[in-house]
Amino acid sequence: MTSPARKPTAAIIGAGPAGLSAALGLHQKGWDVRLYERYPEVKAAGNILNLWPAPQKALRALGVDTENLGAPAYTQLRRYDGRVRAEFRMPEAVAREYNGGFIGLIRWGLYKRMLDALPEGVLKLSHKFVGLSDRGDSVRVEFDEGEPVEVDLVIGADGIDSSVRKAIWGDSPKRYHGLHLMGGWFLGDEPIGTRGVFAHDRTVQGSYTPIRHEGRDGYEWWVLEKWTSKEPFTETDIRKYALERVSHFDEPLPTFIRKTPPENTHRWEIVDREPIKQWAKGRVTIIGDAAHPTSPYAAYGAGMSIEDGYFIAKELADVDGSDTAVLINALQRFEDMRKPHTGPVSQGAYITGKIFHHAPAPLRPLRDFMFDHTPFLQKNQGDAVPAQTIAQLDLIEDAPSPHVSAG
Repeated sequence: MTSPARKPTAAIIGAGPAGLSAALGLHQKGWDVRLYERYPEVKAAGNILNLWPAPQKALRALGVDTENLGAPAYTQLRRYDGRVRAEFRMPEAVAREYNGGFIGLIRWGLYKRMLDALPEGVLKLSHKFVGLSDRGDSVRVEFDEGEPVEVDLVIGADGIDSSVRKAIWGDSPKRYHGLHLMGGWFLGDEPIGTRGVFAHDRTVQGSYTPIRHEGRDGYEWWVLEKWTSKEPFTETDIRKYALERVSHFDEPLPTFIRKTPPENTHRWEIVDREPIKQWAKGRVTIIGDAAHPTSPYAAYGAGMSIEDGYFIAKELADVDGSDTAVLINALQRFEDMRKPHTGPVSQGAYITGKIFHHAPAPLRPLRDFMFDHTPFLQKNQGDAVPAQTIAQLDLIEDAPSPHVSAG
């Protein structure tokens, strides 16, 4: 009698969207996987979030409950006074299937749905990664406390400050965009619409989209402007500061800011890293923000992280984890497929921020004339951005249909 083949083993570092997605996907494909989180609980970095159709479909395929996950948002680019500059146009079938094509939600709502789908015993809390050693036929992973583990594969999903990325590729400087963002959200019991708006004056972006969280609806908003990198931010009232920047913007943005509880606001400086040429090294790879941190100007960082987890699991579905050459080839196929998507999105977000906030003052009237009187924004934002995510849809399998066993 022959013994069953040994399950391949994986250690995933970081329980954000990329790590949770990869853990769900690899478990689904028959891997023995553990997801290691440094903190004693899973924490959502930031609070507001939007998802395009492709990550919504990937979540479904991974077994995550996406019913009423977020509020449908039909989004436009506008001038600060309400003039429409471009529409993010989704095909009717995509909008119907994916809640308008663009949904707004609270980040913790996504994390909770993904954690609920995770099998018991996969998540390991209070495990801070401190190092690894690729031995050729396996990888030894060490933590600040507890015993090291020996696995076939290590996936670094530990964010922009990835310790796994540093361990295999060394340190690299962050790229400061010269921008900072203030944001907030509120929930209520009154009906809301489906309009999302990304609005600009000559130096400031002020935006909002509908959100849904645990059955309640509301709005999220954010205000973004040029900021001197690493300059201390001394304002204690984020709402007041944000409102001063957009008080002249068309309603309802100013009202939304006033309605937001102070505890539901946040502020951060926008940074990323230039796209890295190679993600995997031997039996170790990186995904999500560890591989391609992305400015919120793309509204796609979490979405691409979810896609990464789905696609790496798909590529590793039938891989023998003990076969080093086969594993390395599969990791290379995964990143060769993903980089033509993630690289342009990350770089595009960086460049878009430059166009809107770093254009020299004499050029701003010409830039805004082009935005108001030519199809530039419709072509390069309203049509191109939805096309990027829709192109991923055919690569993602439909979620398995629920069925009842005849036994």
